[in-house]
Amino acid sequence: MPIQVSSEIGALRRVIIHRPDEGIARISPKRASELLFDDIVYLPQMQEEHDLFTDVLRAFLGEKNVLETRDLLTEAIKADPVSKEEVIDLIIAYEELPSTIKKMLLDLPPAKLADVLITGYLPEQDFILFDPIPNFIFTRDIAVTVNDHVIITKPDKEARHRENFLARFIFWSHPIFAHLKEQGRIINMNHVEEFPPSRKGEGVSLEGGDMMILNKDYLLIGHSERTNAHAIHLLRDVLFKKKVIKNVVQINIPHDRSYMHIDTIFTQINNDHIVAFKPIIVDGQGSDVIVHKSNGTTVFHHSVRDFMINEVNPNMKFLLSGEGESPYQEREQWTDGCNLVALKPGVALTYDRNPHTEQVFRDEGYNIINARQFLKDFKAKKLKPEDIENTIINLPSNELARARGGPHCMTCPIERE
Repeated sequence: MPIQVSSEIGALRRVIIHRPDEGIARISPKRASELLFDDIVYLPQMQEEHDLFTDVLRAFLGEKNVLETRDLLTEAIKADPVSKEEVIDLIIAYEELPSTIKKMLLDLPPAKLADVLITGYLPEQDFILFDPIPNFIFTRDIAVTVNDHVIITKPDKEARHRENFLARFIFWSHPIFAHLKEQGRIINMNHVEEFPPSRKGEGVSLEGGDMMILNKDYLLIGHSERTNAHAIHLLRDVLFKKKVIKNVVQINIPHDRSYMHIDTIFTQINNDHIVAFKPIIVDGQGSDVIVHKSNGTTVFHHSVRDFMINEVNPNMKFLLSGEGESPYQEREQWTDGCNLVALKPGVALTYDRNPHTEQVFRDEGYNIINARQFLKDFKAKKLKPEDIENTIINLPSNELARARGGPHCMTCPIERE
């Protein structure tokens, strides 16, 4: 099956997710901020909400096409014992653990080893080896498929470095991605020879929430709190050299926790519809756009809206979070009202806690259905995913929303129609 993504809205065929794991239950209030959570969460409720999200994905894609990182990691461990040892060495060195830990990990069965590498905990010995990696639920950030290439990203924050080690291992060693390695279609931003620091000592940081492929010719990359311009320019040059894309669009946004990635302030859900945070995306406050073209020229736009209308789609309409009015637009942007993932054109998943944005969808002709009701009707064969059009599916989000990431963040598409 192909690894191919050339839009944000083409029918989703295969996706990588991560169910909230037991490590999240070990986050203390004092360490929440350090681990990039704004609060501690109640894991059983978070898992229940994520399971509903996963069940909706499976209804649309089929069970075998919703890939869980735990399973991928287990299968990669079985498939590539040499790289397994290398990733264990990397993690032990990074975590500054004694060499005796290596034998302990190597002796674990594949599934148990995968659990320990993710959660950081070996229950049989009541041994906490590593910190949890709670942000692993946001699989969008670990890697991005751009046309027929996969870009393995490089996180900005230390709390995400073990996620990065595991993502590199999965994409390098799992049989699903073996042909990409053989064909040179993996771009690893952690490869220091290709992605070195700048002459001024600036490192490379780029996360998947800052990357969107609009169509086969346009890749958007946010210059944000988590992604720096040096990384964007290095990746641009590699993509142009390999002829992966024709335009790399640098979207400069305020470097603020509220807008950590561009997918926190806009996402596309239909051919002519983008859900957006008005002050930045439409008005261009603290933001502008630079289009880097493969012929060496650049074009400047004052806002994302100007860029979209002038270069991509003159009919693009912006559906505003919180109806574009304060304080609701700020409240509902904060609770991921702009962070939707399209299952196909006009059908998208969002959280259920943004009533003003929901009204915007209704006014634009979208149906709204709760995820539980959708699944009930799907199981009763009253609804077929292929028959659903112009519909927003609301996900329960009491705990998920507290992690500061929406449905777009929780999906890593590797195949779209």
